[in-house]
Amino acid sequence: MACHAVAFTIAITSLIRNIKLDLKISKYVIKPAIATFIMGICSYYIYSLLSGIIVGRLATIIAIAIAVIIYLIAIAVLKIFSKEEILSLPMGNKIYQILEKSKIY
Repeated sequence: MACHAVAFTIAITSLIRNIKLDLKISKYVIKPAIATFIMGICSYYIYSLLSGIIVGRLATIIAIAIAVIIYLIAIAVLKIFSKEEILSLPMGNKIYQILEKSKIY
């Protein structure tokens, strides 16, 4: 993991210097890392809770499914995507309407 972090840092630094790439570190690194951390913690505890009750494989599948939902919610709450990015997704209009109704965007 440390090797990937170093390679990522070198690549981003060279892109910013050579191409004058305007990347917002909070949008592309910090917020996704926070969402990933939240998802990881929740999936670990869900798996731990379910593994004592049901078969391990089923507990894993349920924990993964719930982790995906938690990750999507975290992405929406942290507002990682802009309105234009959401609208460019398949069914983006419906997704954005749901986010507006829930007062997230």
